[in-house]
Amino acid sequence: MSSLSLPNIIDVEASGFGRGSYPIEVGVVLSSGRRFCSLIEPHESWQHWQRTAEDTHKISLQEVLLFGKDIKWVANQLNTVLAGQIVYSDAWGNDSSWVAKLFEQAEVSQHFKIDSIVNVLTEQQMEIWHDTKEALAANSKEARHRASNDAVLIQNTFYQTQIKLGLVNKIDVA
Repeated sequence: MSSLSLPNIIDVEASGFGRGSYPIEVGVVLSSGRRFCSLIEPHESWQHWQRTAEDTHKISLQEVLLFGKDIKWVANQLNTVLAGQIVYSDAWGNDSSWVAKLFEQAEVSQHFKIDSIVNVLTEQQMEIWHDTKEALAANSKEARHRASNDAVLIQNTFYQTQIKLGLVNKIDVA
Protein backbone atom coordinates (compact mmCIF):
# COMPACT_ATOMS: atom_id res chain seq x y z
CA MET A 1 0.00 0.00 0.00
CA SER A 2 1.13 3.52 -0.70
CA SER A 3 0.38 6.81 0.98
CA LEU A 4 -2.35 8.87 -0.56
CA SER A 5 -2.22 12.45 -1.65
CA LEU A 6 -5.73 13.82 -1.93
CA PRO A 7 -6.55 15.80 -5.07
CA ASN A 8 -7.49 19.48 -5.00
CA ILE A 9 -11.20 19.73 -5.84
CA ILE A 10 -13.36 22.52 -7.27
CA ASP A 11 -17.12 22.72 -7.57
CA VAL A 12 -19.25 25.46 -9.11
CA GLU A 13 -22.94 26.22 -8.68
CA ALA A 14 -24.57 28.14 -11.50
CA SER A 15 -27.56 30.27 -12.40
CA GLY A 16 -28.94 27.62 -14.69
CA PHE A 17 -28.21 24.71 -16.93
CA GLY A 18 -26.75 25.20 -20.38
CA ARG A 19 -26.38 28.25 -22.59
CA GLY A 20 -26.39 31.63 -20.87
CA SER A 21 -25.81 30.26 -17.38
CA TYR A 22 -23.07 31.73 -15.21
CA PRO A 23 -21.28 30.89 -11.96
CA ILE A 24 -22.94 31.99 -8.72
CA GLU A 25 -20.81 30.09 -6.19
CA VAL A 26 -17.40 28.44 -6.28
CA GLY A 27 -15.94 26.11 -3.70
CA VAL A 28 -12.48 24.60 -3.42
CA VAL A 29 -10.92 22.10 -1.05
CA LEU A 30 -7.16 21.58 -1.28
CA SER A 31 -5.28 18.36 -0.61
CA SER A 32 -4.27 19.95 2.72
CA GLY A 33 -7.93 20.37 3.70
CA ARG A 34 -7.84 24.16 3.28
CA ARG A 35 -11.11 25.48 1.85
CA PHE A 36 -12.23 28.50 -0.10
CA CYS A 37 -15.83 29.31 -0.97
CA SER A 38 -17.58 32.40 -2.23
CA LEU A 39 -20.87 33.47 -3.70
CA ILE A 40 -20.31 35.44 -6.90
CA GLU A 41 -22.06 38.70 -7.69
CA PRO A 42 -23.34 38.43 -11.26
CA HIS A 43 -21.84 40.74 -13.84
CA GLU A 44 -24.45 43.16 -15.21
CA SER A 45 -24.46 41.29 -18.54
CA TRP A 46 -25.31 37.99 -16.84
CA GLN A 47 -29.10 37.80 -16.88
CA HIS A 48 -29.97 34.08 -17.22
CA TRP A 49 -31.63 32.66 -14.09
CA GLN A 50 -33.41 29.31 -13.99
CA ARG A 51 -35.74 28.44 -11.15
CA THR A 52 -34.93 24.74 -11.63
CA ALA A 53 -31.26 25.46 -10.85
CA GLU A 54 -32.27 27.48 -7.79
CA ASP A 55 -34.44 24.57 -6.64
CA THR A 56 -31.35 22.33 -6.87
CA HIS A 57 -28.75 24.49 -5.11
CA LYS A 58 -31.15 26.46 -2.88
CA ILE A 59 -29.33 29.73 -3.57
CA SER A 60 -31.70 32.55 -4.45
CA LEU A 61 -30.90 35.36 -6.83
CA GLN A 62 -31.49 37.78 -3.93
CA GLU A 63 -28.88 35.93 -1.83
CA VAL A 64 -26.35 36.11 -4.67
CA LEU A 65 -27.03 39.82 -5.19
CA LEU A 66 -26.76 40.58 -1.45
CA PHE A 67 -23.79 38.42 -0.50
CA GLY A 68 -21.95 37.72 -3.77
CA LYS A 69 -18.39 39.00 -4.09
CA ASP A 70 -17.11 40.98 -7.07
CA ILE A 71 -16.02 38.70 -9.94
CA LYS A 72 -12.52 40.21 -10.07
CA TRP A 73 -12.06 39.58 -6.34
CA VAL A 74 -13.25 35.96 -6.69
CA ALA A 75 -10.96 35.34 -9.69
CA ASN A 76 -7.97 36.79 -7.82
CA GLN A 77 -8.76 34.72 -4.71
CA LEU A 78 -8.94 31.54 -6.80
CA ASN A 79 -5.57 32.40 -8.36
CA THR A 80 -4.07 32.96 -4.91
CA VAL A 81 -5.42 29.70 -3.48
CA LEU A 82 -4.71 27.57 -6.56
CA ALA A 83 -1.63 29.24 -8.14
CA GLY A 84 0.17 26.80 -10.43
CA GLN A 85 -1.85 23.80 -9.28
CA ILE A 86 -4.28 21.39 -10.88
CA VAL A 87 -7.77 21.27 -9.40
CA TYR A 88 -10.21 18.49 -10.26
CA SER A 89 -13.93 18.55 -10.95
CA ASP A 90 -16.50 15.79 -11.27
CA ALA A 91 -18.41 17.99 -13.74
CA TRP A 92 -15.43 19.23 -15.72
CA GLY A 93 -17.34 20.36 -18.81
CA ASN A 94 -19.63 22.64 -16.85
CA ASP A 95 -17.28 23.79 -14.10
CA SER A 96 -14.39 24.64 -16.43
CA SER A 97 -16.66 26.70 -18.70
CA TRP A 98 -18.19 28.59 -15.75
CA VAL A 99 -14.73 29.32 -14.29
CA ALA A 100 -13.55 30.45 -17.74
CA LYS A 101 -16.58 32.77 -17.96
CA LEU A 102 -15.73 34.21 -14.53
CA PHE A 103 -12.10 34.90 -15.46
CA GLU A 104 -12.97 36.26 -18.90
CA GLN A 105 -15.55 38.70 -17.54
CA ALA A 106 -13.21 39.71 -14.69
CA GLU A 107 -10.40 40.27 -17.22
CA VAL A 108 -8.03 38.21 -15.07
CA SER A 109 -5.70 35.48 -16.33
CA GLN A 110 -6.32 32.08 -14.77
CA HIS A 111 -3.19 30.69 -13.06
CA PHE A 112 -4.35 27.12 -12.40
CA LYS A 113 -5.67 24.23 -14.43
CA ILE A 114 -9.00 22.46 -14.07
CA ASP A 115 -9.11 18.78 -15.04
CA SER A 116 -11.64 15.99 -14.77
CA ILE A 117 -11.51 13.83 -11.63
CA VAL A 118 -11.86 10.85 -13.98
CA ASN A 119 -8.26 11.46 -15.06
CA VAL A 120 -6.94 10.50 -11.59
CA LEU A 121 -9.28 7.57 -10.93
CA THR A 122 -8.50 3.94 -11.59
CA GLU A 123 -11.01 1.84 -13.48
CA GLN A 124 -11.89 0.13 -10.20
CA GLN A 125 -12.54 3.50 -8.51
CA MET A 126 -14.82 4.52 -11.37
CA GLU A 127 -16.84 1.33 -10.93
CA ILE A 128 -17.63 2.14 -7.27
CA TRP A 129 -17.60 5.94 -7.50
CA HIS A 130 -21.33 6.66 -7.80
CA ASP A 131 -22.44 4.27 -5.06
CA THR A 132 -19.68 5.48 -2.72
CA LYS A 133 -20.55 9.14 -3.32
CA GLU A 134 -24.27 8.55 -2.79
CA ALA A 135 -23.63 6.65 0.46
CA LEU A 136 -21.39 9.45 1.76
CA ALA A 137 -23.95 12.08 0.74
CA ALA A 138 -26.76 10.18 2.48
CA ASN A 139 -24.75 10.09 5.72
CA SER A 140 -23.60 13.71 5.54
CA LYS A 141 -25.10 16.50 7.58
CA GLU A 142 -23.76 19.09 5.10
CA ALA A 143 -26.12 20.74 2.60
CA ARG A 144 -25.82 19.25 -0.89
CA HIS A 145 -25.30 21.39 -3.95
CA ARG A 146 -23.37 24.06 -2.11
CA ALA A 147 -20.00 24.42 -3.77
CA SER A 148 -17.56 23.85 -0.91
CA ASN A 149 -19.64 21.04 0.61
CA ASP A 150 -19.79 19.28 -2.74
CA ALA A 151 -16.04 19.75 -3.23
CA VAL A 152 -15.42 18.07 0.13
CA LEU A 153 -17.85 15.28 -0.80
CA ILE A 154 -15.93 14.65 -4.04
CA GLN A 155 -12.60 14.58 -2.19
CA ASN A 156 -14.04 12.24 0.47
CA THR A 157 -15.40 9.97 -2.28
CA PHE A 158 -11.91 9.77 -3.80
CA TYR A 159 -10.48 8.84 -0.39
CA GLN A 160 -13.18 6.28 0.42
CA THR A 161 -12.84 4.54 -2.96
CA GLN A 162 -9.11 4.23 -2.29
CA ILE A 163 -9.82 2.65 1.12
CA LYS A 164 -12.50 0.30 -0.25
CA LEU A 165 -10.09 -0.97 -2.87
CA GLY A 166 -7.35 -1.49 -0.29
CA LEU A 167 -5.05 0.99 -2.02
CA VAL A 168 -4.42 2.95 1.20
CA ASN A 169 -5.00 2.63 4.92
CA LYS A 170 -7.19 5.13 6.74
CA ILE A 171 -4.07 6.74 8.23
CA ASP A 172 -2.08 6.99 4.99
CA VAL A 173 -3.21 10.45 3.86
CA ALA A 174 -0.11 12.54 3.10
